[in-house]
Amino acid sequence: MSLAFSKMHGIGNDFVLLDCRRQPFALDAAQIRALADRHTGVGFDQLLSVEPARDPTCAFYYGIWNADGTPSGQCGNGVRCVAAWLHRAGALALGEEVRIESPSGAVTIRVLDPHRVTVDMGEPQFDPARLPFQADGVAADYVIDADGEALRIGAVSMGNPHAVIPVSDLHASALERLGPLLSVHPRFAEGVNAGFVQAVDRGHLRLRVHERGAGWTLACGTGACAAMAVLRARGEVDASVTVDLPGGALQIDWAGPGQPLWMTGPAAFAFEGEWLALDATH
Repeated sequence: MSLAFSKMHGIGNDFVLLDCRRQPFALDAAQIRALADRHTGVGFDQLLSVEPARDPTCAFYYGIWNADGTPSGQCGNGVRCVAAWLHRAGALALGEEVRIESPSGAVTIRVLDPHRVTVDMGEPQFDPARLPFQADGVAADYVIDADGEALRIGAVSMGNPHAVIPVSDLHASALERLGPLLSVHPRFAEGVNAGFVQAVDRGHLRLRVHERGAGWTLACGTGACAAMAVLRARGEVDASVTVDLPGGALQIDWAGPGQPLWMTGPAAFAFEGEWLALDATH
């Protein structure tokens, strides 16, 4: 048996995408981990499946799995790759606004050109219960203990949970230790994506993200959305922000509460392939 796939990336956040429109997704967690292995498999941060929609208001459904085999609710760079793949497959016209369904709900996508996509990511959710995050109620920031160090974080859901930590130096050695600790912090019942953000000015941020289930990545689309949303809610950035990540830049636009947040950025095809090792034990 073999498995055809597309390898794609959004500013370095890389994916294997499977066409499951006519055959059901059938990989288990061990097979996902084997496919994700960068030495003996294909390698990716997340696996994406394009499937028939479950919601009748949506054109397609896409599933998301982390490299460790765990499911994810949303992936900003991934949804842009899904949109670009659908356009190349002839299922989505340039400029056409289409709703597609993620594990955490529907988003609206529009392919601006074959390699650039804008996505309505919905309104950021600051209620700790939506992440979920153990806290008494909604606050602009929270103090959390990480290995004896008190960190002040913002918390928001973009369809998946994010802790946002403002820093003055993205290259500080402490981040290498704090990122993995925060991703599995017990106050986040389902884990969290830990984003360290440096504000350059009101329209420009720099960001690094340690993703739950994937580790440090070159880019995290929902992380860029989360960082902008937390700082925007505090009045520290403008309604349109460029977010620089190690792999490249994204544009994030959010007018504020009651309005959807839009993410715009590239999606790239790397190669097509066929994976033969469906038995994860060999």
